[in-house]
Amino acid sequence: MNWKSVSFDWNLARAFLVTAQEGSFSAASRALGLTQPTLGRQVAALEQHFDVVLFERTGRRLTLTASGLELLDHVRAMGEAAAQISLIASGHAQSVEGHVCITATDGLAANLLPPALKKLRQAAPGITVEIIASTDVQDLKHREADIAIRHVRPSQADLIAKYIRSVSMRLYATSAYLDHIGRPGPQDDLGHVDFIGYERTNVLVDRLLQTGLNMPSLTAEGAFRITSQNEAVTWSMVQNGLGVGLIPEDLADPIEGIERAFPSIAPIKVPIWLVAHRELRTNRRIRIVFDVLSQALA
Repeated sequence: MNWKSVSFDWNLARAFLVTAQEGSFSAASRALGLTQPTLGRQVAALEQHFDVVLFERTGRRLTLTASGLELLDHVRAMGEAAAQISLIASGHAQSVEGHVCITATDGLAANLLPPALKKLRQAAPGITVEIIASTDVQDLKHREADIAIRHVRPSQADLIAKYIRSVSMRLYATSAYLDHIGRPGPQDDLGHVDFIGYERTNVLVDRLLQTGLNMPSLTAEGAFRITSQNEAVTWSMVQNGLGVGLIPEDLADPIEGIERAFPSIAPIKVPIWLVAHRELRTNRRIRIVFDVLSQALA
């Protein structure tokens, strides 16, 4: 390996990586504990070093350029390696043992946690993990779990919450079901469409109305023919042709026979928060799991 050719500063690459993951200089500066001008200078220095433009800047919005996207995969791998090195160098990864309980919604537990836990097993094989698939925010408050992965930021003052990223969700159905209902548009009369909801509240209805969808009723009782708090059950209902349900893009798009029901409407962005007790600052075992999950889920 030609070590002389590796001349850029890792801090510059880290600034680029976190900015790409967080989506803005302000969010990235908060995540890294830097001032926004300092972070901006680091990203600009990396662009100057490689003589490329990494972000298109339109107002406050940042969009990765083709060069930025190409570089991102490599820098992300560096970030994961740096996290592993930090754990091992501090003596945490291989020496710490014990039990950590993680609570997450059933959808997050089934779809996002397995790859993250694989990395945790590699970094800290002495830690055993228990998964509680639940939407109950009381799990942490009552000390029934050490770490929670949630879609809503908790309000309790004794909890530490870190924003990870947002998941894009859209309405999906089977191709056969869409053929059966005549593939209506978002502004058509949707009274004959069987919508599948997560719960009988108006929260989801309000989010759907904001996308411009012509819902058959302004109440959850009239909008949803089937409801379930279990995300896996909702996904199964959609796959079995029982109606239209809100499913994450990265879960539904690759599945043959499943289509976006209203592809013209904007996706609904749902945040992912990683939450732990303030004990996180002093408990090495929980800190290791939190850090690995933070890197892997991003």
